[in-house]
Amino acid sequence: MQPFRFAVHGSWARDGAAWLHLDRQYSPIAALSAAAAVTTRLRLAPYVAANDFRHPLLLARELATLDVISGGRVEIGIGAGWRTSDYRQLGATYDRPGVRIDRLEESIGVVKRLFSGETVDHHGAHYDLDGARLAPLSIQRPHPPFVIGGGGPRMLRLAAREADVVGLIPQFDPRGRPIVVQATEGATERKAAIVREAAGARWDHLRLDVIVFDAGLAGSGAGPLASLATSVKAAAVALVGTPYVLYGTLPRVRDLLLRRRDRTGISQYTLPLHLMTAMAPLVEALAGR
Repeated sequence: MQPFRFAVHGSWARDGAAWLHLDRQYSPIAALSAAAAVTTRLRLAPYVAANDFRHPLLLARELATLDVISGGRVEIGIGAGWRTSDYRQLGATYDRPGVRIDRLEESIGVVKRLFSGETVDHHGAHYDLDGARLAPLSIQRPHPPFVIGGGGPRMLRLAAREADVVGLIPQFDPRGRPIVVQATEGATERKAAIVREAAGARWDHLRLDVIVFDAGLAGSGAGPLASLATSVKAAAVALVGTPYVLYGTLPRVRDLLLRRRDRTGISQYTLPLHLMTAMAPLVEALAGR
């Protein structure tokens, strides 16, 4: 069983100075480089890079360089791509999920070969590389940890085989919209079970992650009205049952996460950047436990 770990997800700030002190979206590599320059222990990852927008050689080179610059603190967040508006802005075809996952699977294999130090000749269904190599190589060997999110069974199985951190997310429909009924506790438990079965002997070394879209702790330094609002939201969340929203008192949320980890193995939560301070008591209560 993995100890708890928490991440924060941020994509923009009002200006460069605000970002350096730690959702319009900054370009991830440049923003992560700035974060690396002003931190010493924080681990860094795009959450996640859409594979269709970044050739595997270029992505590997950027992240290997960032790993060196940061002293070995990078994680490789990568996914098949899902936001239709991104494809539209790029003038790119939004292929069916199977094709996008095929490209991702091929790309992951290429990226891992590059990080291993191999000079890569690759002629696949989607990518052609001749004598490609990384310089510099990353500090973390054979490669930084992979973070791969998935909602459907095929993506979850791919992540179970290839990732170090598996992000559990709702599956998207053919138009790129999240399927809301997959955001329940039951649906998430089924996803975790798919990962566990596909991972086999890798299961004990995998970390399961859930991205939290909203959260609040009642009575943790908040005023009476804020605590009341949090309590109302906690009751609604308990009625619906979803891991993507966390509301309640600190003891209740802490115990909920402990029980969920026992059932599913979920040990990592990615919180919105603007809730980092509000959720600090939960992080203190569970981090490393």
